[in-house]
Amino acid sequence: MASVLTVNTATAPIDLGELRTGIDKRPSAEPLAISAPGPRKDGPGSGVAGDSICNRRYHGGDDQAVYAYAREDLDRWERDLDRELTNGMFGENLTTAEVDVTGSLIGERWSVGSDGLVLEVTSPRTPCRTFTTWLGIRGWMKTFTAAALPGAYFRVVQPGLVRAGDAVDVISRPEHTVTVGVVFRALMSEPDLLPGLLVADALPDKIKRQVAKRTGVS
Repeated sequence: MASVLTVNTATAPIDLGELRTGIDKRPSAEPLAISAPGPRKDGPGSGVAGDSICNRRYHGGDDQAVYAYAREDLDRWERDLDRELTNGMFGENLTTAEVDVTGSLIGERWSVGSDGLVLEVTSPRTPCRTFTTWLGIRGWMKTFTAAALPGAYFRVVQPGLVRAGDAVDVISRPEHTVTVGVVFRALMSEPDLLPGLLVADALPDKIKRQVAKRTGVS
């Protein structure tokens, strides 16, 4: 059954050299409220109650309210990297099971649990210096990009509680074929894919502007 294995938060930021970050997320034993956090620079950043986001210039806000990553993909990375990766290790709020997170469609909606929570897929995660420093893997940005298993960001359509073990049900899918993985590859390594992204209305405006700037198509 498609489900949430754990709900992960960074209850306190950590310092990685000169970087202050909320990437160190740990599973919560309690249900947590999820709601729209508001604009990236003005609100709390994360849509998950009690979570920490430090650099709200690039992270958080309504279009990146929740980040999900599949346990199956973490398991693949464990094998490739020959190291343990606990739930939340990639900075994800939701570690899922039996969900093709990277294969989800932009604008696809998930009903999570029984408290009314509805999330909408918006975009992929892109690797940054903080992610590389946190894992301590030389060349990690290039390695992560080549694998094209980024996980997905969501906006909150309807707030609610989420807890470990909650079922995930896909309740609607758009008619286009633009997946999280396609957007990631277009932005990171295959620019020929960029013009085709614009059929996905649910893409964040920031990405639509990137596409327009890089292709002249709007």
